[in-house]
Amino acid sequence: MKKIVFAIIFLIISSCALTQESKRKNKDIALKYAETITYKELNVLLTSFASDEFEGRKTGEAGQKKAANFLRDFYSKEGIKSPQENNNYFQIVPASFMNPLSRQGGLNDSENVVAFIKGSEKPDEIIVISAHLDHLGRAYTRAINYGADDNGSGTVAILEIAQAFKKAVEDGKGPKRSILFLHVTGEEQGLLGSKYYTENPIFPIKNTVANLNTDMIGRVDVKHQKNPNYIYLIGSDKLSTELHDISETVNKKYLNLSLDYSYNDDDDPNRYYYRSDHYNFAEFNVPVIFYFSGTHIDYHEPSDTSDKINYEQLENRARLIFYTAWEIANRKDRIVADKAIKE
Repeated sequence: MKKIVFAIIFLIISSCALTQESKRKNKDIALKYAETITYKELNVLLTSFASDEFEGRKTGEAGQKKAANFLRDFYSKEGIKSPQENNNYFQIVPASFMNPLSRQGGLNDSENVVAFIKGSEKPDEIIVISAHLDHLGRAYTRAINYGADDNGSGTVAILEIAQAFKKAVEDGKGPKRSILFLHVTGEEQGLLGSKYYTENPIFPIKNTVANLNTDMIGRVDVKHQKNPNYIYLIGSDKLSTELHDISETVNKKYLNLSLDYSYNDDDDPNRYYYRSDHYNFAEFNVPVIFYFSGTHIDYHEPSDTSDKINYEQLENRARLIFYTAWEIANRKDRIVADKAIKE
């Protein structure tokens, strides 16, 4: 009898242990794929993307088009398809659209670059992860404005995030909601590529759950020299309380970065909330987060080069964006824009 009792107790304990182990493994799924985002791979990608070859990536010019081809080729090699017909990764942004809105005018046709991972359970609900691929081209001295931080850093972060999601798909652990990786053109000319996308969306804007936008996430500003493990968050609470709470919870769970909301203040004189591509999504009541590491002396200068990037922190910030997207994509209910502006 005692042997039977002990056997039953052993089975119960073993069952509980297996259940806990199963929960632990499920809990760590996101961790497994986030760890594929590495500072070494980010370094390799950004060293190429912010090189002489792309001539400063000025909107509509040869260098920017080479950069668009670089992104297309990355996604094609990784097996991450375009959401458009014939696997076309380019959404053409015509000069006729851009020039009336441009800060300078005289622009040629350009292109946004789009790649897509279809959700397994809620494919019509879309999370957009965005970054602008363009920069300033050449300075008046003909020196190349490399734009390693602005916005090579955000661009290559998205490539690594996309690769992490693709690995999850290959393991049968892909996101429940769909992810659109959106590299927009014309940001330096006035947020033109993102404006074109939101007015001519590949997927209905009403189906867009959230926009996570990255613009300059590769450096450490003067304020944080003693604590480089930080990121500025802008806009996370503007339209959705839920999005802000998710962001906070995910950070505490996985990374514990210092989340700095200084530039999120409505009275901030820099008005960064209005100055990057997320704002065109916010105009359509799409909840947004703008990830930013601050300005520096190399901002909009030829000296913004890839050797000055803090790749360890770029890795941390890219992982934070991945974790946040993972949570939004896999949670039971779509996040609510409870602060949406009434139309």
